[in-house]
Amino acid sequence: MPRRTPPVGELVERAREGDSRAVARLISLVEDESPLLREVMAELAPYAGHAHIVGITGSPGVGKSTSTSALVSAYRETGKRVGVLAVDPSSPFSGGALLGDRVRMQDHATDRGVFIRSMASRGHLGGLSWSTPQALRVLDAAGFDVVLVETVGVGQSEVEIAGMADTTLVLLAPGMGDGIQAAKAGILEVGDIYVVNKADRDGVQSVTRDLRSMLALAERSEGAWSPPILKTVASRNEGVAEVVQAIEDRLEWMRGNGVLTERRRSRARDEIEAIATTALRARFAHLHGDARLDVLAAKVADGGTDPYSAADELIAAL
Repeated sequence: MPRRTPPVGELVERAREGDSRAVARLISLVEDESPLLREVMAELAPYAGHAHIVGITGSPGVGKSTSTSALVSAYRETGKRVGVLAVDPSSPFSGGALLGDRVRMQDHATDRGVFIRSMASRGHLGGLSWSTPQALRVLDAAGFDVVLVETVGVGQSEVEIAGMADTTLVLLAPGMGDGIQAAKAGILEVGDIYVVNKADRDGVQSVTRDLRSMLALAERSEGAWSPPILKTVASRNEGVAEVVQAIEDRLEWMRGNGVLTERRRSRARDEIEAIATTALRARFAHLHGDARLDVLAAKVADGGTDPYSAADELIAAL
């Protein structure tokens, strides 16, 4: 027997009161592309826009999950509520999250001030899931002060988080071989704070030096944010407090320079565009075999019109 979904208004109210089950149900509606999704987003809209969204990215093996867990602990010590979205590769069989990063964050499983959700990327490139923006809105509206988004960990192509987070942490680690090389192709361009984790290993000075040299080559306008480079041993909670302070410093800088408002507006623009594009793509999917398309195709093939004019005519008819 299918599980009954409570009214959306009731779910949102319960989520606002700290009910983790209601938060989980709302995110499930997002992931499942529920017919209720539009109603969910409309109900959440008045409450969103307050959480500080922090992206955590880097190549596999640098300790993203361990660092995320350590940051959760640090924020909880200050009394802040923390949401975590851990985006994992998808299972080829079920489409669900393959790794389940929550397994590595069990220390927070019983903390009512922490909500952790693994989300499957489902083939979406860029290190995130297609539903991440809406899931972030759920956690934001539910009253979480900080939302940590841990990306898949795919290296060079994992730059989408920069447009979705207020502050992006790029993690590196010594002994990763091509860690810096992987970063050169784009991931160095997205970081607001750089963290060299596993700093108790040999080679940490070399990684830090190379990273500092490459960042020095970047063109930055006068008054722009200068990304700090920090060292941590997240497994022992060393250096984590300094990372949290850097995140707070970045937040204050963004507020003082109008960057936070513009960044969030840009994020909203991207989300609107993505939703509109998806809707248009769905409408065009129904055109295959449509008589209008066949007529225009015949005209183009016979030289009666050009494909651009035909496309304009087809769009105008939708």
